[in-house]
Amino acid sequence: MADDNELDLDNLEEGAAQMPATDVAGTDLAADDEETSKTANDLEAVFDIPVQVSAVLGKSRMQVSQLMKIETGAVVELDRKVGEAIDIYVNNRLVARGEVVVVDERLGVTMTEIIKGNRS
Repeated sequence: MADDNELDLDNLEEGAAQMPATDVAGTDLAADDEETSKTANDLEAVFDIPVQVSAVLGKSRMQVSQLMKIETGAVVELDRKVGEAIDIYVNNRLVARGEVVVVDERLGVTMTEIIKGNRS
């Protein structure tokens, strides 16, 4: 019998064959396959839940005294360049990047990249 601090290499492959497949984080991969095979009908219960969607053109930092001096027609310089992708947030979580478009004289956003983040 092997010491508690030693690895029993003879039985390593047999033990691995009995364990479920997992990813690096230890998540059961079979469960992930089941989740991705669900259809839109499976999500019907959450269709009516309201979410907040924000399209951020850019950001700027200033002191309160500077903010108080802003008047109509003032220009606030943002941290983005013309044509650079904007960030799209859903419930304050970055989910995509996109471009500003005009639709029937209104501003809109077209998504150009979906951000795949860690689900917690």
